[in-house]
Amino acid sequence: MTDIDESDQTALSAEKNRRGIQSVELGSELLLQLARAGRPAALKDLAKAAGMTTGKAHPYMVSFLKVGFVLQTAAGLYELGPLALQLGLTRLQRLDPVKEASTFIEALAEETGQTVAVAVWGNLGPTVVRLEEPIQPLHINLRTGTVMSLHSTATGRLFAAYMPSMAVKQVLELELARQSYGTELGNRLPDEELQKSLAEIRQHGLSRTRGHPIPGIDAICAPVFDYEGHLILGILVMGPSATFDSEWNGKIADALRRCAQEIAHRMGREPKHNA
Repeated sequence: MTDIDESDQTALSAEKNRRGIQSVELGSELLLQLARAGRPAALKDLAKAAGMTTGKAHPYMVSFLKVGFVLQTAAGLYELGPLALQLGLTRLQRLDPVKEASTFIEALAEETGQTVAVAVWGNLGPTVVRLEEPIQPLHINLRTGTVMSLHSTATGRLFAAYMPSMAVKQVLELELARQSYGTELGNRLPDEELQKSLAEIRQHGLSRTRGHPIPGIDAICAPVFDYEGHLILGILVMGPSATFDSEWNGKIADALRRCAQEIAHRMGREPKHNA
């Protein structure tokens, strides 16, 4: 019998750990496919979707049955069980969209070298709740608590494009009321042009403004949706027009889309897979 020295034992132990982690990953893929199915599914279908044989998938499902991750119907189909529900509800109760976004927008500001803001839907409309500035900040009147116009700002138009129409209508009426009292809204679009702008936003999945409402400043805003498809955040990137890449598929837009998708994934939304 060959003696095994300490270094070999460490290597064997590490190898076992790697196999254990791989096993969890394989089992998790079955649960993920079951969640994606959205209805009770046959073992063979789950195995095929997870890229494994039925025989290989079966032991995982037996273990998941024992702990309550899955249930089995009278017809022998699998569906998510009470333990999956309990874990999901616990996670949802602890979610704070702005907190989840904080780390990502810091990285986005560093990557783009631009000012980044997070906005949520408030009583008066889209409201800035988090601001991350680069080393050389913009000297503009934007701070936490700023309410963004639905007509003239990239952030406002983004929310106008994706929020329920009744909520948008009420805020637009508030804007009109403020304007009637002498508050300057700036660059107000006629209704037909606003609807055209909103359609463009839905087409590209982004909102942008170039040189307005602040001359010399461009902005792009991306939506963050939750697991039910509701808009919960707007992520805004803005900077000087002279150096700001405002193309729909430019570097800033691409980085912004990735950031928004990562935050959405943290909020339970299924990530998009390129075809």
